[in-house]
Amino acid sequence: MARTAQANAGESDDALMACVAARDADALRLLADRHAEIAWRIAYRMLNDAAEAEDVAQEAMLRLWQFADLWQAGGPGVAAWLTRVATNACLDRIRRRRFVGEDAIPECADDGPLADAMIEEDEVRSAVAACIEALPERQRAAIVLTYYEERQNRMAAEILAMQLKAFESMLFRARAALRGCVESKGISA
Repeated sequence: MARTAQANAGESDDALMACVAARDADALRLLADRHAEIAWRIAYRMLNDAAEAEDVAQEAMLRLWQFADLWQAGGPGVAAWLTRVATNACLDRIRRRRFVGEDAIPECADDGPLADAMIEEDEVRSAVAACIEALPERQRAAIVLTYYEERQNRMAAEILAMQLKAFESMLFRARAALRGCVESKGISA
């Protein structure tokens, strides 16, 4: 019993999830329009690859479709659920890379002329991205969720299925490691 996208547009995420559970593709499209970008952003920051980030976002939306009948209304919400699914999918991909032996994909240089300030900014961004990529997977997830996705420590700890104090301790270690790595590359904090 699918309804039109226009009829679903004003509904809450919980109401749309009930429609998705009834296999309403329009409701899933609306949820994707509202929330799929968060899964993509997390994956891009964790994996440093736009194509892989797109795959993770699509995988998260597919899981939302597959498990819609298990949805419990009144919970943390679709965005929180997709954040957790995307984070876990990224952690799985990082672990797989380690076993497959895939080397980091080198950054492509821009052939166009750049101003000095833009070059310096790009070098800083690349150095920070490389340092984030060098962090252990859970520390990387903590940095991405806290600083790029601006999640509060409590929410990030829940996403990673950790106690708050353990998460904060891990985040402290991640920041120290990140600071040391960035400084070793000659970039001042």
